[in-house]
Amino acid sequence: MKYLSLIFLAAAAAALPTDSVEVVKILKDQRTHEGDGNYNLDVETGNGIILAQSGSPGGPEGTVVKAGQYSYTAPDGTPVHVKFIADENGYQPESSLLPVAPEFPHPIPQFVLDQIAFAAEEDAKRSREDRYD
Repeated sequence: MKYLSLIFLAAAAAALPTDSVEVVKILKDQRTHEGDGNYNLDVETGNGIILAQSGSPGGPEGTVVKAGQYSYTAPDGTPVHVKFIADENGYQPESSLLPVAPEFPHPIPQFVLDQIAFAAEEDAKRSREDRYD
């Protein structure tokens, strides 16, 4: 019975997930924070993540406007580089990897134009019928 319990315990322990935690060195961590809301941040890690950011109270009602950039390597090996501004217009990233909306006005497909015309005809017909009721 002791051996059966020991075997069961060993099997249960083997089935547990073995999460390993990767420790990443901080190669650079420079921060300055002035009492007036101005700050700078410059961080680089051993796994290739780089962040540089600064901010100042230049927004409406003294809100802090931030600007900076960060970069890292995606799991598929793609280098990622993003520049950003965060101000009264929100977070505004720039990167060649971000999707871009089509230019407007873009061509409207014919089937959409046909549907709009059909709906207009239906509305006009319904309007004529309502006048005579």
